Amino acid sequence: MLVQIQTSAIPWASVYAISAAVLTGVFILAAVGFAGPEVLHNAAHDIRHGLAFPCH
Repeated sequence: MLVQIQTSAIPWASVYAISAAVLTGVFILAAVGFAGPEVLHNAAHDIRHGLAFPCH
């Protein structure tokens, strides 16, 4: 019996896209987490605590 194994590499464009998305998300989370206005702080309060992001 012949078994044929086929592998494929992840294209670098996908790696860059995923990295950019993660960095953008971290930047937004940090910007909102340490924002001064109470409106921005309270808008994401529960989400930050759900993700164990300290804000106090």
